[in-house]
Amino acid sequence: MIQQWLNWRTILALVAVCIVSGTIFYSQFLAKKIGAQERKNVEILVEAQRTIFFSSDTASINLATKIASENKSIPIIETNEKDSLTNNYLNLDTLETKRDKNYLYNKLEAFKKYAPPIILVLKEKPYMANKYYYGESELLQQVKYYPIVQLIIIGFFIIIIVIAQRTNFKSTQNQIWAGWAKETAHQLGTPVSSLQGWIEMMKEVKGNEKIIPEIEKDVQRLLLITDRFGKIGSIPKLEEKNIIEQVLSMIDYIKKRASGKVVFELHSFGETNIPSLISPPLFDWVIENLLKNALDAMEGKGNISVSIKDAAAQIIIDVTDTGKGILKANISKVFKPGFSTKKRGWGLGLTLTKRIIEQYHKGQIFVLQSEVGKGTTFRVILNK
Repeated sequence: MIQQWLNWRTILALVAVCIVSGTIFYSQFLAKKIGAQERKNVEILVEAQRTIFFSSDTASINLATKIASENKSIPIIETNEKDSLTNNYLNLDTLETKRDKNYLYNKLEAFKKYAPPIILVLKEKPYMANKYYYGESELLQQVKYYPIVQLIIIGFFIIIIVIAQRTNFKSTQNQIWAGWAKETAHQLGTPVSSLQGWIEMMKEVKGNEKIIPEIEKDVQRLLLITDRFGKIGSIPKLEEKNIIEQVLSMIDYIKKRASGKVVFELHSFGETNIPSLISPPLFDWVIENLLKNALDAMEGKGNISVSIKDAAAQIIIDVTDTGKGILKANISKVFKPGFSTKKRGWGLGLTLTKRIIEQYHKGQIFVLQSEVGKGTTFRVILNK
């Protein structure tokens, strides 16, 4: 259980979370240190103001003035003891203060929320004082928000890399599938051609009249399978065909090979001709795979219903069986290579079906619904 949970994706996600958390934590820690240092700087500035107000020593005043003028980053607003503006401020937009009468008031309210003021008492009786409210410097804002911006940029590049890798993986997978299909078609083609030659030789011998037609049917079936694999390995030519006729022909084909206890139904809702661009051999393979899966699920008895609906821009084909159904945990796996509930199954039938519909017909196929003990419905959507 732990080994399944600790796959490479989980480990990578945990490492990413640790990096992100560490970066944000350190940036906040650094921001607090800078914030504390900036408050000390404001306190020093206020002490310099005190010296300017109360000292008579020229040297001290000059030093205090120099200290006060060195603050070029921390925005400060001066008010009296009643929080009324004195129109003295530092490091704020002068043009904006002239353009917007509420600019200083808005800034003052924001500074009040940021930190308590530093008070310079001018007289005890009657009480007079200057309050110095301050906000975040540009440096502190950058320290706070730059890591977030940096993480967003990193995340953006990670997404691009993941998409590129997935695209490359799919491209490689497509090449493997195409190569495998072509090689299969080639390997089947040679013995099938040989069988056709033997059939011709058997025709010259009397007494084989009853056997030859059955052998020819099997050879034709092998030729059809070879043709299907050949088309998977290349770009198939799409033809306009009547979907109802195509599905009906496959139902008839499967029906002859199914148990008499299996009832087949086709519902086209009054339509007799629903045209669509398809590759007939590959489309037939899709319907055949779905019908065979339905037969396997029912174990010799039950109903298989195929409905074909002509929607505005789509053709919807539902294949429903009354078989054993699919576990919810397995629904997302049914189209994955190698997944099969049969002991001797290769788990490639539905994988090929999905590729044929999505890659070659630009359609969709998915499990519409399934309930254990009641049956399953597969839906195929073709675009007109």
